[in-house]
Amino acid sequence: MSLPPLSVAYWCVLVAAVLPYVSAYIAKAGAFNLDDNKAPREWSARQGGWRARANSAQANGFEGLPFFVGAVVIAHQLGAAQATLDMLALAYVVLRMAYIAAYISGIGTLRSGLWALGFMVNIAILFAGR
Repeated sequence: MSLPPLSVAYWCVLVAAVLPYVSAYIAKAGAFNLDDNKAPREWSARQGGWRARANSAQANGFEGLPFFVGAVVIAHQLGAAQATLDMLALAYVVLRMAYIAAYISGIGTLRSGLWALGFMVNIAILFAGR
């Protein structure tokens, strides 16, 4: 099996789509068992501290994903320079990873700043086309 010839930006879409699941895994690691799987949202609602923040990072990751995917696809369709698009997509993914770390760590001001930067990068991706 060989990997498809996707651009770096498209691979970043895959990574961005996986990041919310990573946040969920972090939230559940060591505390979630098979019985909790009967009502996982109830389990999540009972969590506090870093586990609750990891779940919130998961939700935010899913909320922001459609804009990122759309921006990358639109930029490709509009003929954005591939190197620019790849760089911006990588920046978005790195910012999202830092966002998750800041969120779980409870560093609210940094988290909000990283979110804003990621949003601005998304706007830059959207308008990267020629």
